[in-house]
Amino acid sequence: MKTKHLLIALLALLSLPMSAQKLFTLEDLNFGGTNYHNLRPKNMFLTWWGDQLMYQDAEEGGTLNAKGEKTAVFHLADLGDDWHSAMNAQYPYPDEPLVLLRNGKQRVLYNFKTRQTVWSQEVKRGEGNQTWSKQSRALAFTRNDQLFVRDADGQETQLTTDGSREIVYGEAVHRNEFGIDGGLFWSPDGQRLAFYRMDQSMVTDYPQVNIDPRVAEQEPDKYPMAGMTSHVVTVGVYDLKTKRTLYLQTADPVDRYFTNIAWSPDSKTIYMFELNRDQNDCRLISYNAADGQRIAELYRETSEKYVEPLHPIQFLPWDATKFIMQSQKDGYNHLYLFNIKGEEVKRLTSGSWVVMDVLGFNEKQRSIIIASNERHPLQRNLYAVDVKSGRRTPLDNGEGVHRGVLSATGASLYDRWQTPNTPNNIDIVNAANGKGVRLLTAPNPWQDYVVPRYESGTIKAADGTTDLYWRMVKPADFDPQKKYPTVVYVYGGPHAHNVDASWHWASRSWETYMAQKGYIVFILDNRGSENRGRDFEQATFRQLGQIEMLDQMKGVDYLKSLPYVDAERLGVHGWSFGGFMTISLMTNYPDVFKVGVAGGPVIDWKWYEVMYGERYMDTPQQNPEGYAKTSLIAKARNLKGRLQIIIGYNDPTVVPQHALSFLKACAEAGTQPDFYVYPGEGHNMRGHNSVHLHERITRYFEDYLK
Repeated sequence: MKTKHLLIALLALLSLPMSAQKLFTLEDLNFGGTNYHNLRPKNMFLTWWGDQLMYQDAEEGGTLNAKGEKTAVFHLADLGDDWHSAMNAQYPYPDEPLVLLRNGKQRVLYNFKTRQTVWSQEVKRGEGNQTWSKQSRALAFTRNDQLFVRDADGQETQLTTDGSREIVYGEAVHRNEFGIDGGLFWSPDGQRLAFYRMDQSMVTDYPQVNIDPRVAEQEPDKYPMAGMTSHVVTVGVYDLKTKRTLYLQTADPVDRYFTNIAWSPDSKTIYMFELNRDQNDCRLISYNAADGQRIAELYRETSEKYVEPLHPIQFLPWDATKFIMQSQKDGYNHLYLFNIKGEEVKRLTSGSWVVMDVLGFNEKQRSIIIASNERHPLQRNLYAVDVKSGRRTPLDNGEGVHRGVLSATGASLYDRWQTPNTPNNIDIVNAANGKGVRLLTAPNPWQDYVVPRYESGTIKAADGTTDLYWRMVKPADFDPQKKYPTVVYVYGGPHAHNVDASWHWASRSWETYMAQKGYIVFILDNRGSENRGRDFEQATFRQLGQIEMLDQMKGVDYLKSLPYVDAERLGVHGWSFGGFMTISLMTNYPDVFKVGVAGGPVIDWKWYEVMYGERYMDTPQQNPEGYAKTSLIAKARNLKGRLQIIIGYNDPTVVPQHALSFLKACAEAGTQPDFYVYPGEGHNMRGHNSVHLHERITRYFEDYLK
């Protein structure tokens, strides 16, 4: 009988096509790998021309109908020899047949009906932070630390003369916190430009080193550490008509954050959230753009912990006297309707779920198109919210993770979506009723490979009541009778999550690689991570890593309850906040984890930057007990297992002082971590270095855990 079963199994194996036996390499799986692009789910590059869907290809662009039929409207060859990609094609004017294209030398508007270039603008080398206004066709940019504007006729105006590495114009400020990702803001009519000016002359230098010259040179970063002097930001406004610059007359900008800049529809008023350094008092202030004078305080929100404004206000396209504001003041991020007097008209959404994004407005239906996790904490679904009634109309199938892009009027959207078993689909959706047409059903790009098993589930947090979601990746030939070495992959910090209902439960490629090598990989989103509401996120206040470790250890308890997990071969790995968590777990629970790899780890929050660090920890002066408890320096003596620390030598985010100080403490304590550095790299490894990095991480577990 045994011989018969063995023969059947052998014949079944031989009947599989050879292509089905492919194993992954990091060149296949890692974004820096040579074959990575071939193993990503098929996609389409799309944009809108008004309410007409357009495709973007390498050498052409054109219309796309609901059947997926393409009609080219222009070819790059029509424009000349200097054009090499149409992937950035945009159609800024809904009623005009103009496509906006740019290369390293110029920005052009090409009329694809007359086949003529109707406007062009020179773009010069070294021009950064380029921000273009479709209304005035003026370009704002920085060059050699100064701020410039080039108008539609090509006339260039230099707005500043004192720019330097200490006086920074037109860039994101406050270290990209509070939702800030840029520093130039055109008014709706394109006639005024709001911009950030950041004076960081008083901020200490962190002595980064460039090793490439014959004699290494210092290339310092301005780095304001928690509790130390921070930079000073002001907001300027340049008027194209008068060619004059003024500054908003804000309260004292010292120890104050200015964020989420928004313009009124008539371009006369600027709105801005202003936050004190303690980050517990947030105010929405309006300013006259013509003279910079403060008009009014429209809203104020305070907290015993922190308030974190992340989204600018958005005016209703059909009513310039009303705007929507996002806030989690009632426990979850929701939408509120205000008028320009600062009166709250109504709450538009409510419930124990999070508005994750506002895609825009459907003007005809007078609705707001949002993404939320109302259906399930792991999902992202699209809805139309009727402003008058508050009624929500689902715009997708209610499954998985959906990311929509609205047309100009909001009448339609294209929706890219995944489920744990769906690599990538794209639908064209009617934003009024949610009826959709399938545009793309991507085949499984891994169908010829041996693919691991991906699972998800829940456990209770350390508080005994809160649900936490996990992902587990098992070898393709998983045998429940065996015992497997298991690696806990962890991040655990704010504004991130690891588990959702996208393809393979959002599994990282490295997890697939490890499962292929015979490991189980386990990932848990602890309290403190995103999209679960204010109290879930703020549970870690003033004690980063502590609640998170308690929850992660509940995950370890769950792993130990599984007969196929080898509790004697547990590893842990994470990067950035996850690196901090890795060393925290290795040193607070030294008898649990045999091997760890910590990338770019925070070691002591007093060496981290002001905005992020003080939001979650207050200052070292205000919270000495919290900083002492969370610091890993004193815990270096507890290290027992094999620990490898990896950093970018020029990391501007978690500066090398963290890792080096921990190594020093380990030497003094007699413990023996390993250390690897990537010269010239920052907080994350770029390009093919990422392949090298993940091979190094893998080898460490292969050497010491397996």
